[in-house]
Amino acid sequence: MKSKSANNELKEQIELILSHWVLISLSLIIAIFLAYTYLRYEDPKYNASATIKIKDEKQSQKLPNLEDISSKGLFANGSNQILDEIEVIKSRSLMTNVIKNLNLNIEYFAQGQIKEKEIYKNPPVKLNFFASDSVIHTVDTTLFIKIVSPSKFLVFEDDGKSLIERDNALGKAYNFGDRLKTSFGDMIIVPNIGRHAPVIGSNLRVTIVPVRKRVNSYQRKLEISTETGSSMVKLDMQDNIPERAIDILNEIIKEYNNDVILDKESVIKVTSDFINNRLQVVSKELEEVDFTAEQLQKQNKLTALGSQANLYLESERATENKINATSNTIQLIDYLRDEIKQKNKSSDLLPPNIIEDANISQVTKTHNELVAQRDRYLKNSSEKNPIVINLNNQIDALKQNLENSLNNLKKSSEITLTNLNREDARIRGQLYSAPTKQRQFRDIERQQGIKESLYLYLLEKREESAIRLGMFSPNAKIIDKGYSSYRSVAPNVMLTYLGAILFGLAIPIGFIYIKSLLDNKIHKKEDLVKILDIPYLGDIPKTSKKDKVVKKVDYSPKAEAFRILRSNIDFLLSDTSNKSKKLFVTSTRAQEGKSHTSTNLALSISYSEKSVLLIETDIRMPKIMEYINGKEKSPKGLTDYIADKSIKPTDIVIKNKENEFLDIIPSGTIPPNPSELLMSDRVGDLFNYFDDKYDYIIVDTSAVGLVSDTMLISKYADMFIYVVSANNIDKRQLVHVAQPLWEENRLPRMTLLLNGIISGNKGYGYGYGYGHNPTATKTSIFKKGN
Repeated sequence: MKSKSANNELKEQIELILSHWVLISLSLIIAIFLAYTYLRYEDPKYNASATIKIKDEKQSQKLPNLEDISSKGLFANGSNQILDEIEVIKSRSLMTNVIKNLNLNIEYFAQGQIKEKEIYKNPPVKLNFFASDSVIHTVDTTLFIKIVSPSKFLVFEDDGKSLIERDNALGKAYNFGDRLKTSFGDMIIVPNIGRHAPVIGSNLRVTIVPVRKRVNSYQRKLEISTETGSSMVKLDMQDNIPERAIDILNEIIKEYNNDVILDKESVIKVTSDFINNRLQVVSKELEEVDFTAEQLQKQNKLTALGSQANLYLESERATENKINATSNTIQLIDYLRDEIKQKNKSSDLLPPNIIEDANISQVTKTHNELVAQRDRYLKNSSEKNPIVINLNNQIDALKQNLENSLNNLKKSSEITLTNLNREDARIRGQLYSAPTKQRQFRDIERQQGIKESLYLYLLEKREESAIRLGMFSPNAKIIDKGYSSYRSVAPNVMLTYLGAILFGLAIPIGFIYIKSLLDNKIHKKEDLVKILDIPYLGDIPKTSKKDKVVKKVDYSPKAEAFRILRSNIDFLLSDTSNKSKKLFVTSTRAQEGKSHTSTNLALSISYSEKSVLLIETDIRMPKIMEYINGKEKSPKGLTDYIADKSIKPTDIVIKNKENEFLDIIPSGTIPPNPSELLMSDRVGDLFNYFDDKYDYIIVDTSAVGLVSDTMLISKYADMFIYVVSANNIDKRQLVHVAQPLWEENRLPRMTLLLNGIISGNKGYGYGYGYGHNPTATKTSIFKKGN
């Protein structure tokens, strides 16, 4: 049963929607037209892609354990570095350089009658500015150029509101190459040549936009994606000109590699500057030692030094080599400590690999990496950035750690040097026979060797730095350069039309559905029987006001409806033993058509030559006489009979002059106490008197939802016809009034009559096909026969 009910509801909803096919069709046509217009004038979007592989030089070389692989993936740490590099690629500073390099802040458009077409490469004209790039990159204006001849043009600024020069208002044209004065500086407009030359009579629009606005626009268009654990990065961009999107992607990759190389070169530059400065100092010290040795040889006439080499023991040679190495280390430690303590340097980078100590080299390398990372963040941020502050703290901690390590290494080297000198002195003590002057020369020669060794070492490091400077490779390896399929990806024609169709259907259907949900009116039989468990008698169609009552010869849907109603009443009252069938007509409230129903039902029954008495008991708002006799009213009626016992029942009966089978008892004079009047026993006497004199007694009663008049006389009825006005009465009010009357059996044989349904409304109504009077048709046939 529930499934059947659901199917019925679905069927009703479909029928409701189909009944508004005109509205739905109109909405669908409008939506498709809007989709067509959108596709006609919207610039298509093309997709361009590029793929790069980012080298992760910082990734640890140690193998990950099984727990790291299972929880984060094999290349999880590397992917974090890749994400950092992606943020650099998306940065404003990098995009700003791209836009400046490609001049994307200047756009050229060829104006047509319907739409404009943007020209990216080879525009008909080109603008050359005298103002600096810093000024042009902040200009926000539009120029309109009209080509009047191969060598002349007209130009306007800001959509013609202000001319470039006043003489242009007189129609003066400029020559290509003339110097023009604008609000942002002078410029020269030159034409293109060949097949891209400007066409006479064409109109061009040149838009100059600030670079910062273009940065925001293209940052939103750029999409960068990668997979977890992968160093492959894919760059995508959509634009209405595929060539421009390709150029932007290639330029982004180029700028990113340049930025990375500059960061690496800055480290080498600091190292080279450090080595060059120390070379100057060591060179000067070496000259002084050489000069001292030269002077000592001249003073002591020491010329045959080579012959005295066999006097030195092999052990002394080894000791001297160690003394030289240790002294070099101490000197380099001092140099590096001085470098760390300098405050007014242009860069915080330290020269790496100066001292051959694993711990110091690793700390120096880590320090330089953190400085490079901080400097990259500072390009797009400030010193107050939490990340920059954190990096500065780490750099300071590493400097302190490095100073401690250098101090410890210097102390240990000094101890080592002291021990080596003591050992060397012991060895030299064995050479007691050597002349004092020769020993002095040997001391100077030793200093000379130390300085020379340090000088050669620094030269070697400088050469290594120079070689490394030329060996840096780009950080991003290009896998696929920017490319495009040159197939539009937006707007999608099929999806646009499909969306338009869905939108065109959803709007009216949704409106109809919501309207039906919020609708609390009764429109058709199904609405009525769904909320009330009361027998349904029939329905009456809505007609024009001029056709208030049915006629004897009447084939209208309204007349047919009352004939069907008459048949249904006879069927329901077939077991009634009373001499006359008493039909009471009521409703929930006024203006629902009960008087109209009573009158037409009485007329319809009387046309079948059945005697009918129509009694108007709605003594508060009588209307029956208006339907039958127009504005004419009888001086006596029901209220007069009840109030005046001298009046007989026959005295208040009005004979219908046009219909001998219909008699009427009007309401009479409107009393001040209708309810008390209807409680009189004379009402029962009236029904008893006419019980055997008419076939039908039809009573027009008051609305049961407003007054209690009808309940006072309900005991005299054989059947109650409860009139419900379609498109008028609220369902909640009807349920509140009618359903209790039925359940408590307060109205005998209560039935429902739906009045005023619209023909064809939501698939229901009267469509009998008897729209023409058959009598008139037959008459015309007989006339032809005569």
